[in-house]
Amino acid sequence: MGQEFWRNAFTVVEWSEEDIVFLHWRLLRQLSGLSDPETPLEEKLNVLRWVFSEHDKESRPFSFANCLRVVGCSPLSPAPHFGSVDVDEIRAWIRYHVKTWLHATVERYPSWVREAVLTNPQWVESRLERNPQWLNEQVKKHTVQGDLFA
Repeated sequence: MGQEFWRNAFTVVEWSEEDIVFLHWRLLRQLSGLSDPETPLEEKLNVLRWVFSEHDKESRPFSFANCLRVVGCSPLSPAPHFGSVDVDEIRAWIRYHVKTWLHATVERYPSWVREAVLTNPQWVESRLERNPQWLNEQVKKHTVQGDLFA
């Protein structure tokens, strides 16, 4: 490959402060998918992992806590100014609602999927971590083959 390609491949992109604030806001917008029953289960689990990550990660640039701080306090934020918030209070509110939101999503799946998710969520999550399409593949497979254990 030519020198021009390699020179352009490693060009540093300059981000404005407004761009960075907007990126924090876009990450927080993912929270809206939690209450939508149509949001894929894997997507909800990823957002919840981000929200409830370890407290020692809160100082990282795009942690949930840092996104709330940046979006709430920056005059460049596309969201209305809400200032500093108690991150644990926001997490508690999400924790209170999460069961309802997950049930609404799981209700869209066949009964065997609902049972697996509700009785062994860690097992389902581990499968989804290895293959985000695992659940869709299993539903399709059972739909084509039928339930062998019914």
